[in-house]
Amino acid sequence: MSKRVAILGASGYTGLELIRLLLRHPEVEITALGTRQEENPHVSEVHPQLTGQLDLRLEPLTAEQLAERADSVFCCLPHAASAEAVAQLMEHELDVVDLSADYRLRDKDVYEKWYGVTHPDAGRLPSAVYGLPELYRNQIKASHLVANPGCYPTSAILALYPLLKAGLISPAGINIDSKSGVSGGGRTPKPAFHYPECNESLMAYGVGAHRHMPEIDQMLTEAAGESVEVLFTPHLVPMDRGILSTCYATPVGDVDTEGLMACLRETYADEPFVDVVDKPPTTKHVAFTNRCHLTARVVRGRALVISVIDNLIKGASGAAVQNFNLMQGYKETTALI
Repeated sequence: MSKRVAILGASGYTGLELIRLLLRHPEVEITALGTRQEENPHVSEVHPQLTGQLDLRLEPLTAEQLAERADSVFCCLPHAASAEAVAQLMEHELDVVDLSADYRLRDKDVYEKWYGVTHPDAGRLPSAVYGLPELYRNQIKASHLVANPGCYPTSAILALYPLLKAGLISPAGINIDSKSGVSGGGRTPKPAFHYPECNESLMAYGVGAHRHMPEIDQMLTEAAGESVEVLFTPHLVPMDRGILSTCYATPVGDVDTEGLMACLRETYADEPFVDVVDKPPTTKHVAFTNRCHLTARVVRGRALVISVIDNLIKGASGAAVQNFNLMQGYKETTALI
């Protein structure tokens, strides 16, 4: 029996990618598309790419309406607004994959410091599962609320977590240099993402203040078993999609390139969406896929790990569908390969 699925915040890029993926999911019927706008546009007006594929309008939907029309909800709303909606959805016993930051950070004080708002649903933080299947597959299977990871953290955590856990790199002095396509800024226009501003240009932003930094710290601290505070610097590059993260760390002992690569290969040997590759990967190698490509080197006494993902798929909507599949007991790769 197919699952009835709703998408809140369906007008953005992640909403579009979710619709595209779910339309080819054999066990899913998309039954509702939510918006916070008063207008009720047809989905083909918002996303002309979907003309003739889905006959639904975007509507302002209450939790009660969603409970009547859906079994599972993907929530693509902004932070704080998402938690307000999720709290109501959970009261109606709906399964939720939340793509905002609202349930990623386990400490509400850390969330409130970095996001500048009081958490609307802090009591539910302990029951939310961080939605990185490569780390939390079994917990995701048993969960009714999954916090989809951020796009930058996905690229960095997959690169560094195994090496920290194995004790091959030091927890101190980790630098992460990440570059993202313009779609990472969302669909709402912003001056820095305006074509004349970002075309033929490269820009660092959120230096020392990007909200994905505590998320990376949280997960790498878990891997290392001691406090990790990374230096994370994101950059905007003039391309539509993709993230490339180059992570720098200090090797422990006489670890060499072969040791790093062996650890990554062993860790991800059975993972359907992570590939450890010999040559430095590019964002085009993973564009429009749910895959992550990784490679590692030791150069002049430093460990380098390069990670590439599609920010809209493995960094958002593809990971959300992967999590949904695990929650519902479907084959993990359904609609993603």
